[in-house]
Amino acid sequence: MQQKILLIGGPGTGKTSVLNELIKRDYFCFPEISREVTLKAQQQGIDQMFLAQPLLFSQMLLEGREQQFIDALKSDSKLVFFDRGIPDIHAYMDYFKTEYPSIYIQKSKQYIYDKVFHFAPWKDIHETDNERYETFEGTIAIDVFLMKSYLDLGYNIINVPFGSIDERTNFVLNSIS
Repeated sequence: MQQKILLIGGPGTGKTSVLNELIKRDYFCFPEISREVTLKAQQQGIDQMFLAQPLLFSQMLLEGREQQFIDALKSDSKLVFFDRGIPDIHAYMDYFKTEYPSIYIQKSKQYIYDKVFHFAPWKDIHETDNERYETFEGTIAIDVFLMKSYLDLGYNIINVPFGSIDERTNFVLNSIS
């Protein structure tokens, strides 16, 4: 039976670094797609699409994350890892006080992850870049909304301790087996 494993947390908390390590270890992984959506929008002259057109950005994320889930189901991999999940979308819209249609909650209830690993804000590793503009304080605030969204959906959250990429990756893998 396949396990769908989700990595959540605010921007700059180490999720992608752990996902990249899982990829190096030959696990089947789906990367975060918001950077891809953001880069495409920037190429079209929209600096921060989520801020300029939040519903369009969120719809593109929903379509992409739903497709990742469907692709995972078609896979014969026993473990599938996701960098962010469908509930992240409405968590961010709640954070930005953006009204959205009920389809986001419906899809979050339709596509269920087996385990959810939370990466807490960690000042020592937080960085901003061209696609990640959130301050550390912003990351802390977003994290509150992420946790609320997943807890409201009934998920049991597993907190990943601070440590090296190897230590964090090993923690995730050891918590699954």
